[in-house]
Amino acid sequence: MQEKILKIKEEFESLINTVENSEALEQIRINFLGKKGQVTDLLKNLKNASNDEKKVLGKEINLLKRHVEEQIASTVEKIKKAEEEKLVNSATKYDVSLPVDFSQGSFHPITLVQREVEEIFYTMGFTIEDFPEVVDDYNCFEALNIPKHHPARDMQDTYYLENGQLLKTHTSAAQNSIMRKYGAPLRAIFPSRCFRNESTDACHENTFFQMEGIMIDENISISNLIYFMKTMLSEVFHKDINVRLRPGFFPFVEPGFELDISCLICGGEGCPSCKNSGWLELCPCGMIHPNVLKYGGIDTDKYTGFAFGLGLTRLAMMKYGIKDIRDLNSGNLKSLSQFKNK
Repeated sequence: MQEKILKIKEEFESLINTVENSEALEQIRINFLGKKGQVTDLLKNLKNASNDEKKVLGKEINLLKRHVEEQIASTVEKIKKAEEEKLVNSATKYDVSLPVDFSQGSFHPITLVQREVEEIFYTMGFTIEDFPEVVDDYNCFEALNIPKHHPARDMQDTYYLENGQLLKTHTSAAQNSIMRKYGAPLRAIFPSRCFRNESTDACHENTFFQMEGIMIDENISISNLIYFMKTMLSEVFHKDINVRLRPGFFPFVEPGFELDISCLICGGEGCPSCKNSGWLELCPCGMIHPNVLKYGGIDTDKYTGFAFGLGLTRLAMMKYGIKDIRDLNSGNLKSLSQFKNK
């Protein structure tokens, strides 16, 4: 058996010194250390040797096994480094003058809807603003006529941070800053991501996208609100959309409404997305409360205004027939890639 051990060692040395790639090295490992490898067979056949032979042969076989393992491990690193260098040297340089390849990747459906709605409101004279996702209590609640301990805070299960700030629960949190930035008259929209600690289902998520819009000027009324919303919806869906206004309570508007659209997924017949009602809540809205205007530095004797919080996530569901809101945050590339050419 000692001759066999020597022969196996010589064979291994010959192969390991000439190996050139990872595939060949793996084959060597299998041939010597695999379940049916030569070193493995030596250990299995050791049971047939006498007790005295086992002591000597066992030591030699274990030394051989350790030597094979160490040589393979060392060669793995060498080959890996050589292959990486070869890949780097053979790589073609990136030409920055080449045209952009739009065949790869796709826009998210919410991004597509947001850009389309932004363009529509821009043509109607609205500026497009941005606002942080992390805000303070004043902007998210107090400046919106929701003081501390007000029951309306229970309507939004809020994520608070250790530093006292919070994740924005609605895009209305930007109203005060925008009013103080521009004053009146004012037309502005500000899309953003919002967060609420809600149980998820087919039409609710803990992370969703809204677009806040405000218009402040002399003699603004609910008629102006309805006109702008119907104009926007008809442009997005390329047809007239049935809408309805329901009374709704929001401390920052008076009067307040829920603007619903006829469910385009089921045609108004009822489905899980619209909770089998035939209508989908799309846009809480109303006339801006005088207190909110005062907080924003607006003269309430001269100006009035309306505000709306358009649900971009639900609007995308209606436009593209997405039945479950959870699909939008799923990261399912097969599902989302279909929007690349829209």
